[in-house]
Amino acid sequence: KHAVQCDVLFNDVTESRLLGLVASTMEHAIFIYTHRRMAITADDVSLEDIIPISLDFAVVEGADTRVRVSYQEEVLELRLPFGSHSRLFLTEVNRAWSGRSTLSNFSDTSHDTQQWFYLGFLQPLKKPTKLALAPLSTALTKLNQQRKTGWSSNFYFEMNHPDTCLPLKSHQCDKIIVFPSWSSPSHLIVIFSLWLCSQGISGREDRNDLVRSSSHTPSNKAQILAMPQFNLRDNLIKCELLKKEDDYTYLENFSFFLGTYNVNGQTPKESLSPWLHCTDDPPDVYCVGFQELDLSKEAFFFNDTPKELEWTKAVSKGLHPGAKYAFVKLVRLVGIMLIFYVKKEHAEFISDVEIETVGTGIMGRMGNKGAVAIRFHFHNSDICVVNSHLAAHIEEYERRNQDYKDICSRLQFRQLDPTQPPLTIMKHNVVLWIGDLNYRISDLEVDHVKELISKRDFETLHSYDQLKRQIDEEAVFVGFVEGEIDFQPTYKYDTGSDKWDTSEKCRVPAWCDRILWKGKNIKQEHYQSHMAVKTSDHKPVSSLLIIGRLNHEAYKKTFEEIVRNIDKMENECIPSVSLSEREFHFKDVKFMQHHAETLILFNDGQVPCQFEFIQKPNELTYCKPWLTANPPKGFIAQGASVEIELEVFVNRSTAPELNSGKQQLEDILVLHLERGKDYFISVTGNYLPSCYGTSIYSLCQLREPIQDMPQETLYKLVSMSGDENAANTEKPLDIPKELWMMVDHLFRYAIKQEDIFQQPGLRSEFAEIRDCLDTGMSDSLSGSNHSVAEALLLFLDALPEPVVPYSFYQQCLESCTSVISMLPQAHQNVFNYLAAFLRELLKNSASNRLDVNILATIFASLLLRSPTKQDLAEKRKTQEFFQHFLIQDSS
Repeated sequence: KHAVQCDVLFNDVTESRLLGLVASTMEHAIFIYTHRRMAITADDVSLEDIIPISLDFAVVEGADTRVRVSYQEEVLELRLPFGSHSRLFLTEVNRAWSGRSTLSNFSDTSHDTQQWFYLGFLQPLKKPTKLALAPLSTALTKLNQQRKTGWSSNFYFEMNHPDTCLPLKSHQCDKIIVFPSWSSPSHLIVIFSLWLCSQGISGREDRNDLVRSSSHTPSNKAQILAMPQFNLRDNLIKCELLKKEDDYTYLENFSFFLGTYNVNGQTPKESLSPWLHCTDDPPDVYCVGFQELDLSKEAFFFNDTPKELEWTKAVSKGLHPGAKYAFVKLVRLVGIMLIFYVKKEHAEFISDVEIETVGTGIMGRMGNKGAVAIRFHFHNSDICVVNSHLAAHIEEYERRNQDYKDICSRLQFRQLDPTQPPLTIMKHNVVLWIGDLNYRISDLEVDHVKELISKRDFETLHSYDQLKRQIDEEAVFVGFVEGEIDFQPTYKYDTGSDKWDTSEKCRVPAWCDRILWKGKNIKQEHYQSHMAVKTSDHKPVSSLLIIGRLNHEAYKKTFEEIVRNIDKMENECIPSVSLSEREFHFKDVKFMQHHAETLILFNDGQVPCQFEFIQKPNELTYCKPWLTANPPKGFIAQGASVEIELEVFVNRSTAPELNSGKQQLEDILVLHLERGKDYFISVTGNYLPSCYGTSIYSLCQLREPIQDMPQETLYKLVSMSGDENAANTEKPLDIPKELWMMVDHLFRYAIKQEDIFQQPGLRSEFAEIRDCLDTGMSDSLSGSNHSVAEALLLFLDALPEPVVPYSFYQQCLESCTSVISMLPQAHQNVFNYLAAFLRELLKNSASNRLDVNILATIFASLLLRSPTKQDLAEKRKTQEFFQHFLIQDSS
C-alpha cells in the first residue's frame, strides 16, 4: 500500500532500507527491504524481514526524525526522511490498525494466537546518542528468532533522539496512555502495537508466496497525507488573514543563502568554502543548487550517479563553521540537484517538506534539462525553491522561455489535503529561483563583450542580456526580482582557471547562472560570483536574502478577531454564483496544441462560497481526459470573482479514439457549491484528425493527407486495422508517407547535426511540422533539424500500436532476432527503414556525437514499448535487442 525509505544507523555505518506497508485481506504487515541505490523496479529490492504490525500514532514533524528500535540486547536506530512520505506511511499504518481493532482489544489476552506488545515514543533528545549496534541483518535475524520462540519481553521504539523511553507493559497491560500530539511543538508521541503471530508466516521460506503475490513497489514520488479536508470556514479564515497580512508581518534578520553552480560533470577538486562561507554571519538556511552534476550516459539514461554523494559531502564541509546545520532534503534529476540545510535551532519550524522534478529535454521528458524543486512551510510562510537548467545555445532563447513556462505549469506538489488541487510554483508566498538559466549576451561581438567586462561596465553589458530583455517584455519571470549584477559573467572559462574560453568555439561570455525571487518582505544583502572556485567552466553564484516572517502574537490576535467575526456571521444564507458562460466550444483542436477558455464565477450571494467540479454518476473523474478545469475547486469571498481556465489538450493517450471518430470532444461539467446548488457547463469542440495517434496500418492505406479524408473512412480503417486479408481497393504504401517525409528530411539535412535526437526543438516549429504532415500543404518540412527530430520521436511515441506490436514484445525480450520477419508487413517495413536510417547516422558519429548506446536507448523504448510498465531489466533487454540491428551491416 505505502512505502518509505529509511536509514539504519549502527556504529559509524549507515545502511538504507525500504519499509513497506502491505495489506492482505484484513491483516497488515511492515515489510523491510534491502535495495539498490536507485530502486526503480521490484528487481531492485530484496525482502529482508516481515513484521506483522498495527499502529496508533500522532506525530509532529521535527528536524531529524529518528526511530530507535530496542529489544533485549539488540538496538536499531532508524532515520526517517522529512515530509509527508514518512507522515503518510505512519498515517496509513494508523488507519490500518483503526480499521481492524479498537483500544478495548488491547486488554483482551484470551487469544492464543496473538501476543501484543506496546511501544512508546517520547520527547526528542537534545543531542544524538551513538549506539553500538549490531549489523541490521543480525538484528533482524534475532528478531525473527525471538518471534518464532514466542518472545514476549518489552519491546519499544524511541523517536527524535528521546532522552528516555518508558516501555509500556506487554500484554499484561490493561491501560494505554496516549499523549496528545498538540501538547507541545517539540513533543512527539506515538503508541505502537506490535502483533507477533505464534502461527502463520514466520520464516523466510514460508513467505515466498506472499512476496510473489505482492504487486506493491516503492515509489519516490511525493505522497500526500490524509487529513480532514479544509472546509468553507477554514478557507474564509485564510482569506481574511491574507487581507490583514500587514498587521502581523515584520522583518527579522532571517537569512537565506542561495547558491547555484554548473559543475560541468566534474568531481569536487577544491573546497567550496569560498562560495558557501562568504558571509560574516552564518545563514539561517542554505539552498544549494547544481547543474551538470554528471554528464555520463549512465546518469542521463538511468538517473544514477556516484557524484551525488561526492558533491553533497563537499557542500557539507563548506558550510559556514559558525553554526550547526541539519540536512533537510535533497532532490536530483539527472545532473540537476538541490540541497536544503537549515540551522538546527530553526529545524522545528520546518514542515510540509515536498520535492518534485520535471524534465524539459527531448520530447519534454528527458532530464538533462528541466528543474527540481523543494517546497516547505516555515514560520507560517509557504516557500518554494526551484533549481533549473534551461536549454543551451545563444540562439535558443525562445526555447528557454518555453522551458520556463513548462516548468511553471508542469511542476506541481500534491497538497496535504488530498481533496485539494496540486500546488504550482506560483501558489507559494515566496518563490526562490536559482540555476543555469542559460540566457546569453546577444548582438555583441565577443571582443566587444570582453572590452566592456575589462572596464567593468556591467550596466551597458547587462542591456544586451537576453534574460533582462525577456523579463522586460514580460515573456518570462513576471513578478520576479533580480538584484543588480555587479560581477563579471560566470560563463565560459577554461576549466581550472580564470581565463575566458580559448577553445575553437570561443564562447561569448554570459551571465548564465542567475538567482531571482518573488514575494513580499524580501531584501537582498549580496549577489556575487566566486572567482576563486575554478573546478568548472562556470563560476558559482550566491545571493543572501533576508526574508520577513510573522509576529506570532499579532498573528494570534488577528486570527482570534477573525474567528469571532466569523462566529457572528454564521448564517443560513444559501451561497450562489453567476457564471460568465455555460457553453464553451473549442474550434479546430489539434494534437498537442493547448486550447483554453476562461470561465468567470462571480459570488453574487450574501456569504462566501466554496465550489468544486464533481464527478457525474458512474464516472471516475469530473471530466474527460482531454479536458481540465484549473482550479477544479476553490473559495470565493462575498462579492469577489474567480477565473477558471477550461483547458483542452489532446495527447497520445486520447488522440487515437478522437482520430477515428470513436470519441468526440463533448463533455458536461458539474459545478457544485457547498451548501448550494449545482450548475451544468457544456464543453464541445471539433478535433482535426492527425497522423499523430493514428496506426501504421491506417496511415499506409492513406495516400492523401489525413485531414482530407472523410471521418467515415478513418473509422472504417481503424476497424480493419491488423487484418491483412481485408479487401483494399489499391496497394497500400510500404511505410506511412508522414514517416518518410521526416526521415528523408533528417537524412538530407541532419545526418551530421551535432546532438541530433538529444536536443529538443521548439514547440511552435513542431506545430508547423504537424500541420504540414496532416494537411499536405507543403512538400517540405519547415523548422530546425532538432524540431524535425523531436517530431519524429513524438510520432513514434503516439502510435496506438508500436512498431513492434505488443504481442511480439516478449519474444524480443528473449532475444529472438527472427521476430522482425514475423511482424505485419507494414510494421516490418517501418522497423527496417528506421534501422537503416539510424545506421547512416552512426556512420557520421564523429560529427553528430551519436553512438549505438544512445540511439538504442532513445529508440528501443519507442519501437518496443511494453504493454505494461517496463522495469529496468526489461529496459536493458530491449536496448540490447535493438543494438543487434544497429550494428548489422547496411547490406
